[in-house]
Amino acid sequence: MNKPTLLSFKIIAVTVLLSLLAACSTLPEESPVDTPEVTMPYDHAADVAGWKQARIDRLEEPFGWLSLVGLLWLEPGENKIGSAASNDIVLKSGPSQWGTVFLDGDSIRFVAASDQVTVDGKRVDEVQLIADVNGEPNIVISGTTQFFVIKRGSYALRVKDSQSPVRVDFAGLDYYPVEESWKFNAKFTPAAEGATIPISNVLGQLDDSPLAGTLEFEKDGVQYSLLALVQDDKYFIIVADRTNGRGTYGAGRFIYTKLAENGRVIIDFNKAYNPPCAFTEYSTCSLPPPQNRMPIAVTAGEKEYRGKH
Repeated sequence: MNKPTLLSFKIIAVTVLLSLLAACSTLPEESPVDTPEVTMPYDHAADVAGWKQARIDRLEEPFGWLSLVGLLWLEPGENKIGSAASNDIVLKSGPSQWGTVFLDGDSIRFVAASDQVTVDGKRVDEVQLIADVNGEPNIVISGTTQFFVIKRGSYALRVKDSQSPVRVDFAGLDYYPVEESWKFNAKFTPAAEGATIPISNVLGQLDDSPLAGTLEFEKDGVQYSLLALVQDDKYFIIVADRTNGRGTYGAGRFIYTKLAENGRVIIDFNKAYNPPCAFTEYSTCSLPPPQNRMPIAVTAGEKEYRGKH
């Protein structure tokens, strides 16, 4: 019998190796391991802190509420606008002649008089202006100043300036300590379809506002209820309490909530905040209806603004 040669051993080794490689190629791919989804526990303090930062960010925008510098009423017919004293409506900055706004009933037309003025970012000679009650209003701007048309009974120009002293010298916001005891899972009772409620504003005007329903909750064994208004995809609550004028803004505060789910609404007074009127005299803030004047001190949310306005 012939002895195996070195060549024979090499042939056998290569054959075994090829067999192993072939076997490996037929093995199924390893299935990825499913990583369980980690759900972070809800952190109320962190939630409120995020809300506060978003509030500051909105206020400090170049043309946020802090930039408001004027509420100028339009007269029927011709309204000449510009920084020159000879205009019907005098602005504090920009060209001497911005142009003319013609008011005819509900028709509002702007004729430009300067190439320094744009409408919605475009240079125009003439354009129909949309008021805020009819959609997104047109923005007429020159430099740091802009205006647009609002309707509060009559038509007016709301004027903003990104260099407003209130914005430039903004003093920040102060809050009560965050307390989860001021957060409630309220029962929501919807109002009848088409229901409205009269809401007054700081100008003394009264308007019917769409009513969403009633929120009911308990605090320290006492039942309370608040009326919620409809505003876009949220509920809007204008509330007064016994801290008003004694630590919080005198005319009351605002709160927004998400829409009801299964007849419940979360209302968090830690997110109660001052209306724009706390910062500027040129706003037209709504006032709390009598039903929303709470007979207790709500020591939560935003305090009275300490800066100048």
